[in-house]
Amino acid sequence: MKRITFFLPYFLLIIPFSRLFAQSDLEALIQEDSTTREKVSATFKSNHLINAQSTETIYKKELEFRVDHRFGDIAGGSGGIGNFFGLDQSTDIRIGFDYGISDRFNVGIARAKGATAATQLYEANFKYRFLEQTTDNAIPVSLAFFGSGTVSGVKASDDPTASTSYKNFGDRITYVSQLIVARKFSPSFSFELIPSYVHRNYTIFGDQNGVFALGAGGRLKISKRMAIVADYFLPFRSKDKKEYVENINQQKFYDALGVGLEIETGGHVFHLNFTNATAIQESQFIPETTTSWGKGQYRWGFSISRRFSFNKDREGKAGGY
Repeated sequence: MKRITFFLPYFLLIIPFSRLFAQSDLEALIQEDSTTREKVSATFKSNHLINAQSTETIYKKELEFRVDHRFGDIAGGSGGIGNFFGLDQSTDIRIGFDYGISDRFNVGIARAKGATAATQLYEANFKYRFLEQTTDNAIPVSLAFFGSGTVSGVKASDDPTASTSYKNFGDRITYVSQLIVARKFSPSFSFELIPSYVHRNYTIFGDQNGVFALGAGGRLKISKRMAIVADYFLPFRSKDKKEYVENINQQKFYDALGVGLEIETGGHVFHLNFTNATAIQESQFIPETTTSWGKGQYRWGFSISRRFSFNKDREGKAGGY
């Protein structure tokens, strides 16, 4: 278990992604984006899919209240009628608030139960959409950056090999950074790629602190108010460390996969989903999903959000959908 005696602010973790674009090319795109070109609207209908963030942000002076919930296993050894197909259990719950500083820049706070040994999670986050797709395809994609810092409030373990045997406050912190690249291919279909990096200041003995991952997600509209959504995350872990930790815990790591139904009802967006990820926050489901679709270890979940506008120019338009 590697101790980190110092750490960089999480927003510096964007550096690994900065070389995706030459600086001059990116500056040219941003300059074009600031002109009167017509922007592609509503690439996604929510700032989340199932597990994944989207490029969407809320409008300036809007407040979004969001609740996410994950139940227990539907099938497998822990599922079935005995726990009413998971509905008698709750693996994770998250309640969060996001506020629009501008139409492109949001900040948020959240409290989550947590689904690993690190529980009682307090999160602060931001999202900045710095490029928007245009209808003439001069700018073919939308780009956003998401960053978060999460602190675990759980009591420190006395076991020195545990992932929660914290010695100081810094050990409790996990950082997440994501570059979100999205394109709306048609009025009915949108797709995104999400290069991600998760850094845990403290881990179980033998595990790696930093984990890169590649996420992907999509939305397929099936009616005026309904769509199919899906997302998937592939972590790139050290093979040796992965096998070592799996042997210690007698558990195997899996990729997080979610599919669901999105329902839009004015100011509300409701997601009814299925996923093998027990955790809701990126800091946990990307590096520590230990349940499998193939073993029946997938679960019901739902997300519901409601927006409130404090902008007089947008009164009666809360939700922005």
